[in-house]
Amino acid sequence: MKFRILILLLISISFTSCISTRSTIKNIDDSIPGPALNETFNSFIITKKATSKKYAYNEDYPVNVGFTTLEDANNNQIRFLNALAGPNGEKITFVKKDPCCPFPTKRSDMGAGMIDTFEITWEGQKQPVLLYINKFEKGELMIPIGFTARK
Repeated sequence: MKFRILILLLISISFTSCISTRSTIKNIDDSIPGPALNETFNSFIITKKATSKKYAYNEDYPVNVGFTTLEDANNNQIRFLNALAGPNGEKITFVKKDPCCPFPTKRSDMGAGMIDTFEITWEGQKQPVLLYINKFEKGELMIPIGFTARK
């Protein structure tokens, strides 16, 4: 019995030691209303273009799509990506990669969240692009530099 308690204690210590005690995410904004939906493409309607090269490309400046319930958070990530096109309007494809960057959040039962990474490609592209998308927090949605809005 003591061995089980010791193992559980070690697991909980190792898990919590991996989580920063404060968030390093710089672009969370809880006052932002959720974006409009384009139901035809299952996408958000996004018109504003990002001016920062860090937006979506840096784990401290992820795309924050946590506008609805946590259960719907994965759909919000897809809705954001479905709103994008390549630099010349090319159709993009995306693959979810490993999550990264644990941070504290009140929107998770565990008290912590991870930022998801997505590899984005389009025809004629020289190298895939990696975008950081946070499904737990809210923030202004913008078209990252190097992308356009899907038509």
